[in-house]
Amino acid sequence: MPRLEPISIAPSPAEDRSAHDAKWTSTIIVVASFVIIFTCCGLNFAWGVYQALYESLSRKPGTPFTGATPAEIDLIGTISVSLMTIGAPFAVAWAKRFSPRMVSFAGGFIFGVSLVLASFGTQLWHFELAQGLLTGVGTCLCYMVPVTIAPTWFTHHRGLAMGIILSGTGVGGLVWAPALTACVKALGYRNTLRLTGALSVALISIASGAMAWEPASRAQIELEHSTRTSRADGILKVPLVDWRVARTRRFMAQALSAIFQAAAYYTPVFFFASYAQTLGYSTTASSNFIALSNACNAVGKIIIGHLADRLGRLNALFLTTGLSAVATTAFWLPSTLSGATTQSQGLFITFTILYGTFASAYVSLFPASLVELFGVQNFASVNGALYMVRGMATMIGTPVGGVLVRSASNALGPGAYEKMSVLVSVLLFAATAGVIWVRLEAMIGPDGHAIWKWRQ
Repeated sequence: MPRLEPISIAPSPAEDRSAHDAKWTSTIIVVASFVIIFTCCGLNFAWGVYQALYESLSRKPGTPFTGATPAEIDLIGTISVSLMTIGAPFAVAWAKRFSPRMVSFAGGFIFGVSLVLASFGTQLWHFELAQGLLTGVGTCLCYMVPVTIAPTWFTHHRGLAMGIILSGTGVGGLVWAPALTACVKALGYRNTLRLTGALSVALISIASGAMAWEPASRAQIELEHSTRTSRADGILKVPLVDWRVARTRRFMAQALSAIFQAAAYYTPVFFFASYAQTLGYSTTASSNFIALSNACNAVGKIIIGHLADRLGRLNALFLTTGLSAVATTAFWLPSTLSGATTQSQGLFITFTILYGTFASAYVSLFPASLVELFGVQNFASVNGALYMVRGMATMIGTPVGGVLVRSASNALGPGAYEKMSVLVSVLLFAATAGVIWVRLEAMIGPDGHAIWKWRQ
């Protein structure tokens, strides 16, 4: 009797072509998303240059910032970075209703125009409205599109992909911080705002053309569209989180960790340059701390994102959040107590490197972990809701830090930032506790029993 050999079914040419097209599309989306994040978020992460500049102008007569406190000036950057995620549910809903590329393009236009409008400001509130409010709206529409659509294109390499995309904040800050400093010296801050505004519109407009939903997600969205009577139907409605998901302990744990981490995260980033100047650094040298932090930000997101795919994204989330809390307590806080000394400078340099590496990793691991915790079907609504929560926390945490600086001393020295560093330390340790809770909840199966999994 002849021996029957097993039959291997090779993929058809159409299947090979489809897989190749999907891989190529996902690669383009990563590159385009990086460009968008590099532009809008990179400029937000370089806000410390304007913070230090506007603070120096506040001590001079006849400027839009004369007499303004650090907290009042910081409100400009805080409004912008808070609205970047507060409007997340609306940005996600509009990306589903219209198209991701249309929403991203609109955001890029608003972002660029806001900087140009700010260049004509003559009072502090003009900058709060243009460089704060409008810039925040534009950033939100640009930022939420990549962080919502990109994770659904990946499975095994989701952490690495999001690390590369969100490293754009670090690379952007690394490039924009010294570039802004040089442009301000050569052109003045008003022309710098106009130049960066025009450049932003061009970069984001080009990259927005690649934004698209993953096929399965697009099919689900089209099914939702089929039940609507018009494209404008329910335009102000946002994708609400399923109550069965929102009332779970893992959702509450993730929300708490997101609140504490967001309240702390941007405070050091915004005040890097101002604090460095209290240690005796020049304006140019102090802006280099922003660049250094963002360089570590970029490298950390990519490397930690790659390791997270192997060690578990929740494990990586816990380690990076905990290490950022330790770095703040062990290095930044002592540097505020030692005065403007060489020792303080060394402590602050170490803090800048460690904080830039580990605190920023939370931002890239956060959306990647949501898919695992709540499933692809709940990802868009959960992502929008939790990003909105993060934005609200930023609106509270960073201004409080600025008030603590002003309340400490009128003649600002390193000691004026002691209360701020304590606040950031406490918030980050609270965020770490929240991540531990999330990690424990993730081990509980549908039957209510806990199953230990190391790689999670």
